Amino acid sequence: MIRVGVIGGIGSGKSFISKLFKSPVFNADREVEILYKNNLECFKKLRKKLPRFVKSFPISKNQLINAINDDKKNLKKISKVVHPLVRKQMKLFLNKNKKNKIIVLDIPLLIENKLYNKRDILIFVKSNQNKVINRLKKRKNYNKKILINLRKNQTDLLEKKKLANYIVDNNFSPNIMRKKIKALKNKILNERNCT
Repeated sequence: MIRVGVIGGIGSGKSFISKLFKSPVFNADREVEILYKNNLECFKKLRKKLPRFVKSFPISKNQLINAINDDKKNLKKISKVVHPLVRKQMKLFLNKNKKNKIIVLDIPLLIENKLYNKRDILIFVKSNQNKVINRLKKRKNYNKKILINLRKNQTDLLEKKKLANYIVDNNFSPNIMRKKIKALKNKILNERNCT
C-alpha cells in the first residue's frame, strides 16, 4: 500500500486534489465534523475543558469558534482532545484499506502532528493567493480571525514544500487537474513498482 499525503496551505485545494486520485481518502476535517456530531466522549472532554463555550451536544462549530476567538490558547485545548480521536480513526482507515494500491491522507496537520512516515509520498498543493481567498470565503464557517490562528498552527509552507516529493500547481481548470493527477498517480505507481 502506497500512502500519499496531500499537504499545503489552508484553501490550497488539498481535498479537491485528494479526491482526484480516485483512491480511498482519509479526510481529517470530515472526521472532526463526525466527531463533533456523534462522539459523546469528545463532547464530554471538550465541555470539561471549555465549560463556558461547549454547552450542548452535538457540538456546533460556532461554540468552538467563540472559544478560539476568546483565547488563542483554547485551540490547543481543543486539539488535545480531538487529535487523539482522529488518530484512532486514521488507524482504523489504514487497516480497512491495507489491500488498496494507494490511499490518500488529506490531513491539514499531517506534518505538524507527525502523522507521516519516511515511505509516504508527499504532494504539496500550491495555489494562487487570490484563488485561495475566494475558496475560503465560500466556506460556510468563514472567519478571518480563526483562519489567522489556524495558519499560525500550520508549519511554514516553505518547510512543507521542501518535504514534498511532488509539487502540484492547482491553478488550472478541474478538467486539466483531473488529467494531471491521473498522470501523477500512474507515475507514483510505476516508480514504486520499480523499487
